[in-house]
Amino acid sequence: MKISKSPFKVLLLAAILLISMGIFILASVSAVFSIEKYGRASYLLEHQLLYGLLLGSIGGLIAFFMPLAKIKKLSFLFFVIGIISLAVLVILPKIGLSAFAFGSWLSLGGFFIQPSELFKVAFILYLAAWFSREDLAVSKIPKKIGNVSVLKPMIPFLMVLGLVFVLLKLQDDIGTLSIIAVTALSIFFLAGTPIWQNIIIWVSAGGALALFIKFSEYRLERWLVFLNPGLDPMDSGYQLKQSLITIGSGGLLGLGLGLSRQKFGFLPETIGDAIFPVFAEEAGFIGVIALVMAFLLFIWQGFLVSRQAKDKFSQLAGTGICIWIGSQALINICSMAGISPLTGVPLPFISYGGSHLLAEMIGLGILLNIAKHNQLAKV
Repeated sequence: MKISKSPFKVLLLAAILLISMGIFILASVSAVFSIEKYGRASYLLEHQLLYGLLLGSIGGLIAFFMPLAKIKKLSFLFFVIGIISLAVLVILPKIGLSAFAFGSWLSLGGFFIQPSELFKVAFILYLAAWFSREDLAVSKIPKKIGNVSVLKPMIPFLMVLGLVFVLLKLQDDIGTLSIIAVTALSIFFLAGTPIWQNIIIWVSAGGALALFIKFSEYRLERWLVFLNPGLDPMDSGYQLKQSLITIGSGGLLGLGLGLSRQKFGFLPETIGDAIFPVFAEEAGFIGVIALVMAFLLFIWQGFLVSRQAKDKFSQLAGTGICIWIGSQALINICSMAGISPLTGVPLPFISYGGSHLLAEMIGLGILLNIAKHNQLAKV
């Protein structure tokens, strides 16, 4: 009963548990790769602690102590900065400045950052601020579709989402686009928008996904491998095959931390997208259950915090953060276990990468800020 009334401490505990598990898992998984590439077993772990956890903690503390009203006021600025950053990634390589922008990364004074990860937080805050400013009560299908007013807020929302779609599509970052789309469409629904608009948008999104798959060779191959895991095991099906072998090798109790065999050149991306299978091999089914329960506890408490908030901005922002982290964790784990097609997204708080950990720590800071505000409102 105490958990439901005051989720602040449990949310913080769940976050600390996930972050701690991430440190231990990365320390175990990254040692081999660090030695091979950098000559020191702790190199990648130190890099993650310095540029991910430390910077993320600073960002999280700023988000925690900044007044929610200030965050709401600055949300549009964060969104604009995010859009500019994504646009820079598209424009610079086209004008020959590839040293500063390549793929999904920006190089800033020797530091490498992935703007799309930080954009997830900025977009959630922008949508929460937008939809908290007006009444969007659910309505029936209008009799006059020609009346432009009945198409609000669907048309403006689709225009903004379309801009984000184009920028991420040009970077071929479909994994991030999927997470952002699911989160944005969920916020649109939870804001109280008309049901008929949500049906149109979700059906359109499903159609767009089908077109993506049909007209992209490697995405079509991923779906075919998902439907038939034994298809082309030495090429397009190699990653899934090795992932399933890795997970299955862990058994009930696992081989022990640091004792994975598959991380020795068999499974690609072991410190990034595929860190979950290696953890499953080392910690076994019991360890996997513990990790999943930690995520569920975090998401559960995050939703409670959001529901207890008194203002709509906090409700939508907190819920959006939970949907983002929860859906990303679900997609990563399911894709590695063959339950969904392979998608290149990191496992929140666990996978190697400073940009995504920085973004997640800022999201955590906002959630804890909302929880703190809820407690003060009760006093």
